[in-house]
Amino acid sequence: MIPAWPWLSLLIGFPVAGGLVLLALGSRAPSFARSFALVTSIVAFALSVIVWIGFRDGTASMQFVERIGWIPLLHANYHLGIDGISLPFLVLTTFSTVLVVLAGWRVIEYKQAAYFAAFLLMEGFMNGVFAALDGLLFYFFWEAMLIPMFLIIGVWGGPRRIYASFKFFLYTFLGSVLMLVALIYLGVRTGSYDLLAFQRAPLGLGTQIWLFIAFLLAFAVKVPMWPVHTWLPDAHVEAPTGGSVILAAIMLKMGAYGFLRLSLPIAPDASRYFSGLMVALSLVAIVYIGFVALVQTDMKKLIAYSSIVHMGFVTLGFFALFFMAGASAIEAARMGIQGGIFQMISHGLVAAALFLCVGVLYDRLHSRDIATYGGVARSMPVFGALFVFFAMANVGLPGTSGFVGEFQVILATWVANPWWSLLAALNLVIGAGFTLWLIKRVVFGPIVNEPVAKLPDVTVRERLFLFLLVIPVLLFGLWPAPILDVMRASVAHLVHQALMSKIP
Repeated sequence: MIPAWPWLSLLIGFPVAGGLVLLALGSRAPSFARSFALVTSIVAFALSVIVWIGFRDGTASMQFVERIGWIPLLHANYHLGIDGISLPFLVLTTFSTVLVVLAGWRVIEYKQAAYFAAFLLMEGFMNGVFAALDGLLFYFFWEAMLIPMFLIIGVWGGPRRIYASFKFFLYTFLGSVLMLVALIYLGVRTGSYDLLAFQRAPLGLGTQIWLFIAFLLAFAVKVPMWPVHTWLPDAHVEAPTGGSVILAAIMLKMGAYGFLRLSLPIAPDASRYFSGLMVALSLVAIVYIGFVALVQTDMKKLIAYSSIVHMGFVTLGFFALFFMAGASAIEAARMGIQGGIFQMISHGLVAAALFLCVGVLYDRLHSRDIATYGGVARSMPVFGALFVFFAMANVGLPGTSGFVGEFQVILATWVANPWWSLLAALNLVIGAGFTLWLIKRVVFGPIVNEPVAKLPDVTVRERLFLFLLVIPVLLFGLWPAPILDVMRASVAHLVHQALMSKIP
């Protein structure tokens, strides 16, 4: 038993406090700023591991609950708690922040303290999204995390950073406005902003439809789903490596998490009503965006489009449950959602690794153009091996974490509609196509650019953050039970909520 401390508040407040200290420090002592940021991120990761150790499997009840008054006039509370769905994302967030600090250790030379402060602040806010059980608190953290990312892209990004940062902010902020309206409506209707009370409240189909649309506009942009995905490639291309890592590993998962926490349990009848549309949009993302990725010449843009494809698997697994029938329907529905969540975790690890690999090359030649490279394995054999490994995980090679979630989604979708499952499986071929094309052009083949022949292999620091990602990608590919076990009871409860009508 771990002590009954406010662990979730520590996971939110500790990195935020560290970020504020770095902001107060300013441009003084950059080496101290790096070390302070690393220590803070490691401590936050250790706190999340302690929470995982103290978490009880086999129950869907919220754990580590904290609740105190926040805005009495609005009946809003500082209400925190986690279940088996939110816990893995807390650990992924804290782990990713450690990697980001290591990746920017020698690379960021301009306003280092502010750079690391932005990531620590964003870490605390993202932890708040995954832990919030109050609607207004959820929205506060949801919007607060946009500000550090806006600055990260706008200050430390590429040549078109201003355009990309404003496009990112406007898309995500405007998409969230209607979510606030929906939360306010539910708060007035139920007399509080408790998300669990929202999930229990009976609602007519018309009301649920409007709520679902409001949530969809916020979450579809964040995922991002086709056709509101256009902000993502621009944001990834212009963001510094650390920004791309957090975008891919965590921020894309916020939208899918919103479907799990708000859309499915609060508006289950509307979710069923729109399920055909959601499945169609997911399949378009899986197939069409896969072909778009095939023609990319920028490494970051290719990986960004592949992220949209992988998130299509996630939403497909979530909404195919409404088309399942027969004796195996409930089990298949659980498998679909479990597979979608596992895919989110795996993609967070694999996409982060791929963007870090691109960052390693960019730091040396300051180019993301695939045509610039070729034969990298000759001058950087260790890097080449790591890049190939993560590319295979991105394809879904058995034995890596990328296989588990996609395989579960495909199996579950077969129960709903075999043709959907075949279309989703087609992406395995398309994904292999654009991934292997990338590897062939960059890692293998003759050296077409003289500077490539002189590239130094990965440094000790670069090996550290890349090997830190090899471990979970292999571990969860060979032994997915730790993640599947922790989410099983919560997923079963969510499926029950989604399939139960709330129409009075």
